[in-house]
Amino acid sequence: MGSKYTPLEKYLKNKGMDHVPMTFSEIEEVIGDSLPRSARAHRAWWSNNPSNSVITYAWLAAGYKTRAVNMEAESLVFERDPGARALARPAPGEDAPLRQGTHPLFGCMAGTITFTDPADLTAPADPGWADLAGAVAGGDDG
Repeated sequence: MGSKYTPLEKYLKNKGMDHVPMTFSEIEEVIGDSLPRSARAHRAWWSNNPSNSVITYAWLAAGYKTRAVNMEAESLVFERDPGARALARPAPGEDAPLRQGTHPLFGCMAGTITFTDPADLTAPADPGWADLAGAVAGGDDG
């Protein structure tokens, strides 16, 4: 089973090209159905955000991203993404899994923070916070 966009995923995988230019009409031919009105009305529908729409899973799972989306000409280019990871397709009615390696956002901030001095990251930032929290929670007057 799959979505109505599974034929697009298979089509792109079989193409094996770095760039696959297509019109919206050609995509409709591949999937054997019409695209929703929002595909022709909203540029964001073609974003590469995996939580955007079901069709996004099709091109991302095939290892492509959308580029050069032209709403007036109703065309775009699927461009092979060399850094693409296989997406775990959620079952109908389930949210996308958030396991390391399955979501493109995992690791996106890696290497952005550097500690120059050795630091104990397990130590409380304010050692007195426990006393304050205990006083508030326990109703201790002092």
